[in-house]
Amino acid sequence: MSIAERKQEEKQEMHQRILNAARKIFLEKGYEKTSMRNIANEINYSPGSLYFHFKDKTEIFQELQKEGFTLLLNQLKVLNSVADPFERLKASGRVFIQFAQENKDYYNLMFMVEETVKDPTETRFTIAQEAINHMCSMIRDCQQQGKFIEMDTDYFTFMVLSAMHGICALFCKDRTTSFINKTNEELMENGYACFVALLEKS
Repeated sequence: MSIAERKQEEKQEMHQRILNAARKIFLEKGYEKTSMRNIANEINYSPGSLYFHFKDKTEIFQELQKEGFTLLLNQLKVLNSVADPFERLKASGRVFIQFAQENKDYYNLMFMVEETVKDPTETRFTIAQEAINHMCSMIRDCQQQGKFIEMDTDYFTFMVLSAMHGICALFCKDRTTSFINKTNEELMENGYACFVALLEKS
C-alpha cells in the first residue's frame, strides 16, 4: 500500500469514527445539545481537527441521516422483483418494520431526533423523497390492478407510511410496555398483520 493510499484509508477510518461517535451523542443529547466538542471528546480527538472532516454538526447529522435512508431504500428495492404490487407493498411494510428493529439508532436519527435547521434542498431529503416515491409507485401499481382505486394516491401513501411509522416509533421510543404480556416482536408483527388484513378488505 502506498503512502497516499494509507493516508486515504486513515482518513476514511477517522471519518467513520466521527460518525459513530456523533450517532451516540445525538441520540443521548439530542440535536440542540450536541456540539463538535462533545463529539470530539467521545473519541479523544481535538474539536478543531473535526473540521478537517466536517464543516459543522449539521453536516455530520445529515450524513448519518443519508446513511440510514440509503440503507432503508436499498432494502426496499430488493423487493422490486416481486411481480404482484400488492404483495410487494405488504412485504415492504415488513421490511420497513424490520429495518427499525435492526437499526434502531438509524431510525431514531432519521425520524425521531428533531433538527432545528432544515433545508429541503439537501441531498438527504432527496433520498427521503425517493423512499416516499418508491412507496407511492407501489400503491399506484396496486391501483392500476384494481386495488384502492377510490383512494387518492398521495393521501393513501401517507396513511400507509403513517401506520408503519407509528408501529416503529412506539418500538423505538419504548412506548410498548403498556401492552402487558406482549413482546415488542409480537406487537409489531401482529399489529402490522391486522393493518394488512384491513388493506386486504379494501
